[in-house]
Amino acid sequence: MTVRLVVIGAGGFARETLDVIDALEDATPGSFHVLGVLDDDPSPHAVGILALRGVVVLGSVQDLFEGHLTEPFDAYVIAIGDPRVRAGIADRIPQTTQPAAALIHPQAILGTGTICESGVVICAGAVVSANVIIGPHTHVNPNATIGHDAVLGRAVSVNPAAVVSGAVDVGAEVLLGAASVVLQGLTIGAGAVVGASACVTRDVPAGKVVMGVPAR
Repeated sequence: MTVRLVVIGAGGFARETLDVIDALEDATPGSFHVLGVLDDDPSPHAVGILALRGVVVLGSVQDLFEGHLTEPFDAYVIAIGDPRVRAGIADRIPQTTQPAAALIHPQAILGTGTICESGVVICAGAVVSANVIIGPHTHVNPNATIGHDAVLGRAVSVNPAAVVSGAVDVGAEVLLGAASVVLQGLTIGAGAVVGASACVTRDVPAGKVVMGVPAR
């Protein structure tokens, strides 16, 4: 059965998500068909790039909230990099809407017992170890590594080449910057931001922004 998919967002991560979908379709032809994207204010640049790959803008996100989409679809994915924006959209999607799809690139590695909830996007080169829980609408970007027994909350963004060590607890709407490292057993509170290339050596309170080596 082909899943008719709507992608929310027209920016850079949306196009990365389309690459994940293309790879899944290449691996299993007929698995997905992208109907188009939804965006409230897509830039001309984004619209042009999407058009080159045959993807149209179906309408606004508000159209989804209000049930105004004319084309039937089977699933959606929120492909927006900002965790708070992504969570806010997820909160406003009616419960009667079709479910969010979990999209895992064929070149990602997932360990035994790992759980990926609805709306998760895992990009090429990501390595997720054993017994990890990845919450709904969380993004794991290319070449990121998630250690064993880690728990990632809702709408987390793990940016490219970030490393989350074993048994780390990452709260909802956290942003882990590119090439950042979180040492084992730590807790990152909800809404926190870890800067690019930072090394986290102690717990990070909710809403805190930390940078540097060690991160402060």
